[in-house]
Amino acid sequence: MKSTRRNFIKTSSLALGSLALLNPNSLALGLGKNTLKSFGVQVWTFREELIKDFAGTLKKIASLGYKEIEMCSPLGYSDSGFAPLNKMSGTEMRKIIEDAGLLCRSSHYNFGELRESLDNRIEWSHQMGITQIILSSFWLAKGSLDDYRKACDELNGIAEKIKKAGFKTGYHNHNMEFEKRDDILIYDLLMERLNPDLVKMQFQVAVIDIGYKAANYFNKYPGRFISAHLADWSEKEKKQVPIGQGIVDWKEFFKAAEVGGVKNYFVEMAPETFEPSAKYLLNI
Repeated sequence: MKSTRRNFIKTSSLALGSLALLNPNSLALGLGKNTLKSFGVQVWTFREELIKDFAGTLKKIASLGYKEIEMCSPLGYSDSGFAPLNKMSGTEMRKIIEDAGLLCRSSHYNFGELRESLDNRIEWSHQMGITQIILSSFWLAKGSLDDYRKACDELNGIAEKIKKAGFKTGYHNHNMEFEKRDDILIYDLLMERLNPDLVKMQFQVAVIDIGYKAANYFNKYPGRFISAHLADWSEKEKKQVPIGQGIVDWKEFFKAAEVGGVKNYFVEMAPETFEPSAKYLLNI
């Protein structure tokens, strides 16, 4: 599905094996001097394991010290391997998640299911106890500015219905939103066109690899964000590296995140980066 995620996770079957190297107590949810109270993981990293053993995989994630997960809607992600999970109701899935000691208050959805199956997804989200409905992207890789404007207007309308149902709507970026059309950065157009009272942003820190800092956007648009995906980048090696070993200024990031309104954080990195990333976050 998502090319960016494929770059993050070369072989998701390695994920839990690598993460198992962590001391279960090493990834505590309080970050000491940091104001960050908790962080979780995006389940895309563990999709193959989740399909094979949903309950067991969640328990392994929880045993590492995580308290939260961000789901991918099984309906919209069916073609990406999540179809077996769609056989469960949200109520059944929530019980398994909570029995594992985890909280799920955010999930990704694709645009098609929000257009065509909104009532169904709202019902599923209520069953799950989710409070944040995050659009994974418009996926307009070759889209014009007008295409993006139309998509923003459509999402504003959908988000109004989502708000009335008791949820918050978010938008998750990829590198494609940081391309330009007629010298206009697509992401800036999104910030201008999306209704700030209806749609918050989930910032993918990985765009640092093309020169865009999350902190700059948090400060530029106070209160416009709801969550973030964490990643770091080595300019020398031209690859992702554990948090704290790359070019992201994390102290600046977390300070700016408060200005931006970020409520929760989800680590989404290659498996081998999880242990050193956790150690850094715990001591920031």
